[in-house]
Amino acid sequence: MTESESPQRNRKEQAKAPTSAPRKPAKSGNKRTTGKEPPSSAKSTLKALQILEAVVAGGRPVSVAELSSGLAYSKPTTHRIATFLEEQGYLEREFGSRRFIASQRLIELALNVLIAAAQRPTRRSILNWVVEQTGETCNIGVMHNGELVYIDRVESHWPLGLRFEPGSRVPLHCTAIGKLVLSQLPEEALTKLLGTLRLARYTDNTVTDQAELRRRLEEISRAGFSIDNQEFMSGVVCVAVPIFDASGRACAGLAISAPEARMSAERAEEHVAVLRAAAAQMQETILASPPGRSPAEEAEELVKTG
Repeated sequence: MTESESPQRNRKEQAKAPTSAPRKPAKSGNKRTTGKEPPSSAKSTLKALQILEAVVAGGRPVSVAELSSGLAYSKPTTHRIATFLEEQGYLEREFGSRRFIASQRLIELALNVLIAAAQRPTRRSILNWVVEQTGETCNIGVMHNGELVYIDRVESHWPLGLRFEPGSRVPLHCTAIGKLVLSQLPEEALTKLLGTLRLARYTDNTVTDQAELRRRLEEISRAGFSIDNQEFMSGVVCVAVPIFDASGRACAGLAISAPEARMSAERAEEHVAVLRAAAAQMQETILASPPGRSPAEEAEELVKTG
């Protein structure tokens, strides 16, 4: 992918870029910059990353015109880069529309980044702290393709427990993290997703009526935490709190689970404060970029983890 605009146009476009755009790199690889213009290929790479960020941050299908306006790039430049990303499988068009959405490849890349990040020692130490404070198994989960995917887990010290390895998939409508993530969705997105979910019954406590599920999701949204009271597995209780990204969206959940004989639904609520403290640390270590990292360094990590 090459940059066809003149240096003058590039400088004008960068000058018009919104303040919310990613920071300009302070480094290029391992060498410090000297104030010179970065090569054309580097600027094109940065623009591609910013377009990917804009598509994902929009939370809905985005047109070329909207991308061009939001990023202050010319329409030809925006169209060329977005089309290239589509050809490479990182973006795709919404069915029946010319607007761009995140592709399966991009979603899988993001999931792999989260899994890799969650398994770093600093992140694992937070999960271990939760286990020490509560005595119960702790896990992190994200929504992916209409399911909940566990991206990391630390088991309690009890001899018997549930075994869900990172990458395990469970339903959204009857798990603590799943319901939590659903409760944070905008109304339009929630309606669309619920229209595709099969509300299967797993236990006598599983909610399979969509109207009742919506009522409970509203309660979860107000409370800021979610409890699975033997809705997915008989005899197992879970409680979850959200992990927010930099824009304030709940993009993951942190939970503990235990046998009902050891942790009732009422007892589970007592652990919410510990989970919230841990989630606040997770937001800084998993979802926020380390200070001082350049887009080039972030891109290099994405390539490695992808």
